[in-house]
Amino acid sequence: MGEFFVYSFFFGILFFFFPVFATLEAYVDPTENRAWFSLSAYNIFKVLGGYAQLNRDGIAVHLTKKKAVFLPFAKMPDTKKMFEITQGFQLWKFHQVIETGKLTSPYSVLTASALQSISGSIFSYLQTRYPFLSLKNSVLLREDNCLKVTLKTSVVFNGLVIAIAVTKKLLEALVNWIRRKKSTRFSKEQPNS
Repeated sequence: MGEFFVYSFFFGILFFFFPVFATLEAYVDPTENRAWFSLSAYNIFKVLGGYAQLNRDGIAVHLTKKKAVFLPFAKMPDTKKMFEITQGFQLWKFHQVIETGKLTSPYSVLTASALQSISGSIFSYLQTRYPFLSLKNSVLLREDNCLKVTLKTSVVFNGLVIAIAVTKKLLEALVNWIRRKKSTRFSKEQPNS
């Protein structure tokens, strides 16, 4: 029993302070109205995967053949509160490849060079400000007329950051629950006029 406690304590401390790398790989093809994605830990263990589709009313995220999540556009301002947990995550890598066409069109060549120079300027600024970031950008010209984007991004965090963020969310929920209870009790105590 003592060994189990020692091992649990050791792995708990390791989880809280050892960095965890989460990698998101995505491929966006607007002609098919789909964005395929894969989320993995340490670029080895797959956590989540599927594809997303734009709909008239929102975004449908298909996780398996039978399971999908729908995010309506009307509730998008409320969903940004869900992503406040990501404030403790540090961007580690951002690689992108943009495929565009047509190879023989001068407008496509100008568009590709503009995309390359804009992202090059942004990436050089980010590289001087955050020298640890791995940033790569490529623009490819295709023979057919298309626009496709491939992304690979990694973030680093640790268990302590997640524990603090989850604790903050739980405390916010508790405070909101207490406020609702007080407001309903106050409205019940008011005499009817």
